[in-house]
Amino acid sequence: MDFALPWPASTGEWMAWSAAAATTLFGLLFLFAPGLTLRLHGLQPAENHPEAVGVPRSTIAGFYLGVGLCCILLAQPFIYLTLGVSWILTAFGRLISMLSDRGNTVRNWFWLVVELALGCLPLAYVLGFVA
Repeated sequence: MDFALPWPASTGEWMAWSAAAATTLFGLLFLFAPGLTLRLHGLQPAENHPEAVGVPRSTIAGFYLGVGLCCILLAQPFIYLTLGVSWILTAFGRLISMLSDRGNTVRNWFWLVVELALGCLPLAYVLGFVA
């Protein structure tokens, strides 16, 4: 059995693939530049807790890289569905935070739009809105 990297052929596949590529890129940033990515999100580990940098390197980077790379390497609808639903639920969590934690800031609105876009791209393809 030969392994061939599936390359997107339609507009919908390109949309889903682009969301997977962005997710993979975010995963690489969290893995190799956790301080920068934490600052981009308005966060900073406490000086007396250097282990706090381990969370973005492991938990966040691991899931972003795992799902993103699986989408790119396998290009299966259910994996794209997983990617889309995960980003939509991420956006939902941010929205809940904005409503209940007084997080109504420009930074949160920016990331909410990014998360919604990354969720809608693969879902539009998987749910048949874009061929």
